[in-house]
Amino acid sequence: MLSSASHLRLMEDMTEAEKALRVDLAACYRLVALYGWDDLIFTHISARIPGPEHHFLINPYGMMFEEITASSLVKIGMDGQPIGNPPYPVNPAGFTIHSAVHEVREDAGCVMHLHTPDGTAVATSSEGLLPLNQTAQLIVADLAYHDYEGVALDHDERPRIQEDLGNKNVMLLRNHGTLTVGETCAEAFLRMYFLERACTMQVRTRALGTKEYPTEMSVIEKNMALSEGESLRNAAKNLVWPALLRKLDRTDPSFRN
Repeated sequence: MLSSASHLRLMEDMTEAEKALRVDLAACYRLVALYGWDDLIFTHISARIPGPEHHFLINPYGMMFEEITASSLVKIGMDGQPIGNPPYPVNPAGFTIHSAVHEVREDAGCVMHLHTPDGTAVATSSEGLLPLNQTAQLIVADLAYHDYEGVALDHDERPRIQEDLGNKNVMLLRNHGTLTVGETCAEAFLRMYFLERACTMQVRTRALGTKEYPTEMSVIEKNMALSEGESLRNAAKNLVWPALLRKLDRTDPSFRN
């Protein structure tokens, strides 16, 4: 990790917008670790830096998520090359997936990708995510699917990721994992929370081995409509994210460094 002097030099050369974005993205990594969604040093979260260059930040490949700080995040260009001389490389599969989304989605301020057991179980199930409960019903209207093509090292896969995602903000990567998009880190995180929670609920419901209690279609449609409005964005920005940052500050505020 960067020394205190290196951290200060790095932060001094940044715009205020990039500094704030780095703190939020580092918080995302710490929260993923806190909730037990991490997969050693694998999986990735990215955030696009405002500006015409389409540079984005991603994790240094080789650091555990609970180690990541604002200054340790790697800035990378759309050509896959790091900006500056970071001490860690970038996961090449992470670049393929995240650059695909950032390239075509101007609203993709943050992209999260995970390999959790329950999320991957539902992504591997032929039925996918079903509207069995309130949490799932809040996101299924915004859900897309992408078929597995192997470890994402081939840049030729990017157009297919882009086409399958379209304008949706939640995706199940078949036989692979979960992905969410948000205008902010707060928004992408809250969508991922709902997606992961819904997948766990479905896995546990299926494990009971009994028939699910049905929900009226009119109720499902009412809940689905909520994902199309501003309610999630407002809740993420004004309620959930400030509370999550307070939680991190109580446990370990070093993500801000």
